[in-house]
Amino acid sequence: MALSKQEIEYIAHLARLEIDQGEIPDYEAKLGKIIDFINDLEHADTADLLPMAHPLAMNQRLRADEVTETDERDYLQANASKISGGLYVVPRVIE
Repeated sequence: MALSKQEIEYIAHLARLEIDQGEIPDYEAKLGKIIDFINDLEHADTADLLPMAHPLAMNQRLRADEVTETDERDYLQANASKISGGLYVVPRVIE
């Protein structure tokens, strides 16, 4: 599919690219090849293909969900000046 000079300039404007007038034929050829490739992909038969989450057949290695840390809130809050309900009380900043 051939793109016109105006379409190339419009695409460059949308992409916020400044291109010289001499580069437009090169962009026409390259973007035309990309659009032709997309058209070829649209005609590919994908009826029997299953969707994939990842291109490689891999399993996620996950660790067991086990508690490894102990509750040390009282120890950590021992030096705080004000605590209420297990939370730090700080002066109001926004009124």
